[in-house]
Amino acid sequence: MGERPVAPAAPGLVLLVDGVTTRMDPGRVYHVGRDPTSDIVLADARASWHHAVLRAAGGRWTLADEDSTNGTYADGVRVRLPRVVGPGTVVRFGHPEDGPRAVLTAPPETAPRGAAPRDAAPGEAVPGDAVPGEAVPEEAAPEGTGPPEAGPPWEAAPPEAPPPEAAPPPPPSPPEAAAAAPDPPPPPGSSTAPPPAEPVPGEDARGGAAGDGPRLAGVSRPGATGTFRRPTAIRPLPEHTVRIGRAPDNDVVVADLVVSRHHAELIARPDGTYWIHDLGSHNGTFLNGGLVVEPVRVTADDIVGIGRSAFCLAGGQLVEFTDTGEVSLDVQELAVTVDHGRKTLLDGVSFPVGEKTLLAVVGPSGAGKSTLLGALTGQRPADRGTVLYDGRDLYRDYAELRQRIGLVPQDDILHLQLTVRRALAYAAELRFPGDTAPAERHARVAEVIGELGLAERADQPIHSLSGGQRKRVSVALELLTKPSLLFLDEPTSGLDPGMDRSVMHMLRGLADDGRTVVVVTHSVLSLDVCDRLLVLAPGGRVAYYGPPEDALGFFGYAQWPEAFEAFETDRDRDWAGRYRQSRFHRRYIEDATVRPYAPQAGATGASGASGVPAAPPPPPPKAQSWGGQLRTLVRRYAAALSADRTFLAIMVALPFVMGAMARALSEGELNPESTLNVFLILCVGGVLTGAANAVRELVKERSIYRRERAVGLSRSAYLASKVVVLGTVTVVQAVVLTLVALIGVPLNAPGGKGVLMPPLVEITLAVALLAFTAMMLGLLVSALVRKEEVTMPLLVLLAIVQVVFCGALLDVRGTPVLEQLAWLVPSRWAFAAMGATIDIGAVAPGDKTTDPLMDHTATAWLFDMGMMVVLCLVLGLAVSRLLRRHEPVVMRR
Repeated sequence: MGERPVAPAAPGLVLLVDGVTTRMDPGRVYHVGRDPTSDIVLADARASWHHAVLRAAGGRWTLADEDSTNGTYADGVRVRLPRVVGPGTVVRFGHPEDGPRAVLTAPPETAPRGAAPRDAAPGEAVPGDAVPGEAVPEEAAPEGTGPPEAGPPWEAAPPEAPPPEAAPPPPPSPPEAAAAAPDPPPPPGSSTAPPPAEPVPGEDARGGAAGDGPRLAGVSRPGATGTFRRPTAIRPLPEHTVRIGRAPDNDVVVADLVVSRHHAELIARPDGTYWIHDLGSHNGTFLNGGLVVEPVRVTADDIVGIGRSAFCLAGGQLVEFTDTGEVSLDVQELAVTVDHGRKTLLDGVSFPVGEKTLLAVVGPSGAGKSTLLGALTGQRPADRGTVLYDGRDLYRDYAELRQRIGLVPQDDILHLQLTVRRALAYAAELRFPGDTAPAERHARVAEVIGELGLAERADQPIHSLSGGQRKRVSVALELLTKPSLLFLDEPTSGLDPGMDRSVMHMLRGLADDGRTVVVVTHSVLSLDVCDRLLVLAPGGRVAYYGPPEDALGFFGYAQWPEAFEAFETDRDRDWAGRYRQSRFHRRYIEDATVRPYAPQAGATGASGASGVPAAPPPPPPKAQSWGGQLRTLVRRYAAALSADRTFLAIMVALPFVMGAMARALSEGELNPESTLNVFLILCVGGVLTGAANAVRELVKERSIYRRERAVGLSRSAYLASKVVVLGTVTVVQAVVLTLVALIGVPLNAPGGKGVLMPPLVEITLAVALLAFTAMMLGLLVSALVRKEEVTMPLLVLLAIVQVVFCGALLDVRGTPVLEQLAWLVPSRWAFAAMGATIDIGAVAPGDKTTDPLMDHTATAWLFDMGMMVVLCLVLGLAVSRLLRRHEPVVMRR
């Protein structure tokens, strides 16, 4: 792939606001306002929510007012049109004299005075350099002064830099020539710097020089990672408690919607120590990847994680790092086995993924692509090996890093009946903290809709969109939380070649915007838009990793179908061994991968240094409270059902049809001939209304549930939302069914009274509880099956079993096995309860009506009703356990 043109960069600029200095990156746009998600947050009430914008264009910086109420002033003059600004400009927001003040200054010198300058290799940070996008200490920024004599402590061990790029590699060659060709130098922009062949004396296990400044715990090479290379803000260590959160009234404002309004406190104690205390945040505060439950001491070696920001104590300062999306991924020796080690799904998979890289993963069926995706996202951690997210162990720190990972599965994770905007709005409610204002969520939804070109279809039902547009909506849902890593499983499956190309170009744009994108695909039509290609051979081994344009030449084939056919027919060929001996492996894996660091005991994700499996990480915290999730899920599910007109029509018609049939069979009253038939129809109607409502609901949403569970959805809240919505619908249907069948019909109960209440009320309660129990039985079937197509035959079987064992057609008393099976049939207890209400033994005497369960006593009626309640509880527990089978492995605790 050719080099993409780069616009000329604007000169460096430092912004000083409220004692916090920020180095302005010409590649970013800086929004200023009271909105907590702004890049520069103003706490003054005179500032507008979206007040002003600073951006670099045409090699210079401009300041533009965003129609603020009280205006923006540059050097005392109100800004009405975009104005060029630079070092020395003083900006006021909201008032020209005493509004919030921002001072623009030139960046510090790039080397200490009197020091001989040296050349820095590409990507290397020289101590004392001003790195683009980095905040500098306030003390280092005043005009006319030089920088400090030494670089900041977090850059004490700058990364080694790759040598300059040599001439482009030769065109693809046959396999033998490719394996024997000399090694070209590693390309610039690799995910990390090449390590020496042997450990360097004096260097510690994590890649820094022994005895250097502070280290960030759990990071293999802080200087070689994007997250911890560029500080975004530096503050003096506080002498008192500092509150951190999203709201403007915090001492440290983190403009991130996954952060709670008042998230945590950094407590300065009299003995000079610092402690971090979580304030009941929704997404949690983390210390070195572990969830902070009680106040914990923070040292210079620790990382405090809050949202996408990390804080550390370095050199007597509080240093903030923000994960802007430019992160690397290093995969080291991943292995996954099943059947007690007898079958290998992944075998020693290693490769690096650089910043802003689009990686495609291809391979024949059964090569382990989906298994690799589960291992890379942390949802199914590998049995052995390590995944480094920008130098941090993903498995160990999964609870913290999960918010930075987006996953778009092959199946749509959307309720197709909803509109695009409404579906994204509900997803935002579930993923953002409960204290997020509706205006904040709606603004983020609108931003994502605009980013993916869905503005014209925002109010269109998802089911009416094309396949490519639906995939864009699925991607938009994942982009709500601004993930740095985005994984997609077969996003072009079932799309025509034009849509395939369109989706891949969309992913190319997402990577260029500052994300690392990994796409698993069977399609090879658009591999040319990718930066790297990973080919997996059968058995889960790496057959190729490198530029897509060199892959076919490496395999020695002219077309991809020939290569895939060779994978299937030539299974004895050592594809992985041949690749390990090639120049591509040395260039793109060996020379571009961080040397594995020596993990602390029990610190690795899959296994410790001794090979003994480490303790699994705890499940991540929930973004909302249980009640908040339940309310959102209930509203979303009700909206989806109400938008399904076919379902609504069936729900309305079914109880009226079944009730009319029962009324016709009653012959005007309940007599010896009609009573059994009427009760039988009521049982069948109650079972059908309940089971038919629920039998498809879990299996059709399995992909949605699996993805939402991975980001913190409560299993019990999800199940409760189904029970609340479907239970309400089912009970209303049962009441309508009973009233249509029996209202105005003489029931001939003894003395016109039931056991405890009027006869019609008791019968209605029995039918309603039967329908509710049948609904729970339908949920059980839906949780059991793997495909939606098999639910209808099972529904018919379910109805037949209820008819046979209800007691109207067959007397099972005294018959071994059959009598015990009848105890598990809800209609058996509902029929008995209705019989007890009217004393059916007197109204319709016979062998079938002499059952003690039908005695006209409160004991018999309450026992019958109680058994249905017990069945409901047992079925609910069974459904909950079955839901667990379909969850990511990391959440099955």
